[in-house]
Amino acid sequence: MVILFNGDIMKRIIIFVMSLLIFISMPVKIMAEDKEIKVKSSILMCMNTGDIISEENAYEHMSPASVTKIVSMLIILESIESGKIGLDDMVAASENAVSKGGSQIWLEVGEQMSVNDLLKAVIIASANDACTLLGEYIAGSDSAFVDMMNSRVKELGLKDSHFENCTGLDDEITNHYSCAYDLAVIASEVMKHEIVTQYSTVWLDSLRNGETELNNTNKLVNKYNGITGLKTGTTSKAGFCLCATASRDGLNLVSVVLGADTSDDRFQKSVNLLDYGFANYKVEKFKIDESKLTNVKVKNGVVKEIKPTAGDCGEIMLPKASSEFEYEYKISSEVKAPLKAGDELGTIVVSSSGKEISTIKLASDKNVDKITFKYIFTHLLKNI
Repeated sequence: MVILFNGDIMKRIIIFVMSLLIFISMPVKIMAEDKEIKVKSSILMCMNTGDIISEENAYEHMSPASVTKIVSMLIILESIESGKIGLDDMVAASENAVSKGGSQIWLEVGEQMSVNDLLKAVIIASANDACTLLGEYIAGSDSAFVDMMNSRVKELGLKDSHFENCTGLDDEITNHYSCAYDLAVIASEVMKHEIVTQYSTVWLDSLRNGETELNNTNKLVNKYNGITGLKTGTTSKAGFCLCATASRDGLNLVSVVLGADTSDDRFQKSVNLLDYGFANYKVEKFKIDESKLTNVKVKNGVVKEIKPTAGDCGEIMLPKASSEFEYEYKISSEVKAPLKAGDELGTIVVSSSGKEISTIKLASDKNVDKITFKYIFTHLLKNI
């Protein structure tokens, strides 16, 4: 039996078959997962609390390149806030500062520039000549400033850093190193100085009445939500490095990436770390119910009772899925005199999702002497 089709039906069949053949022959594009970005060392830290969220070889000694300058920046910022130097101070460029290679603002010997402009050049453009000149101005010499840097990191309790210069140039030095953890702690200290974000969040600026353009070496500025800084670094020995800081909803994070293969890798790795932190964690402040801080009796004290205080309870980092805090107040009913300010009067146990997460100390906010015959006699005389 022969089946005949009219013209319209035949056209539709031909179109359908051709469409099916085209669809089958089309290549199928499979979206593979993004390949993990390899770096030699990295860390993600909560600056609010110091908690480490993620780390990879974070204590390995590495050349930090110009990320070194966050230590220089810390000393400079502390010198400004202490009044040792002023933003309007004019500084004459030395031969030593002018001779520095790498990133620079091309200072000329004897050229006068303000501390404000020099600091701007260090933070925005990573200028080695400006950084060296500020170090000389603060400490008297380049080497004395480096001594200050090494002393400061020791004061912070950091044991895996040693610096031979203030710039991070590493082609002629052999004992200049730091690690991702130390750099994250130092960055946290830097970010306590509010003035730094006046420069670290600027994409473009200039010096010398617009004659010298400053371009921020941190490509996350103006591109990453919440970015606040901070410092890039690149040498053939160190690879591509970045210390990035960012803040969202009260959560302040710092990521450090050392030894990336490419510039893009250091930025993408930093974005991945910061994104993970903001997606999964939050910071909360403890809320103390003052009405539950009942007075504590003081036995044999010059006062009969004292109210415990919690002081500054600080903040805690938690997974975003954590439930509301639960507070258990454990306050002593009586203590014996004498008391010193800071002596414990009880605790507040804080829990979340049924798990104890912190214990807050309740303490005396003043000294309380023990009552004596001399005290009684003196008190009676005053009331005669």
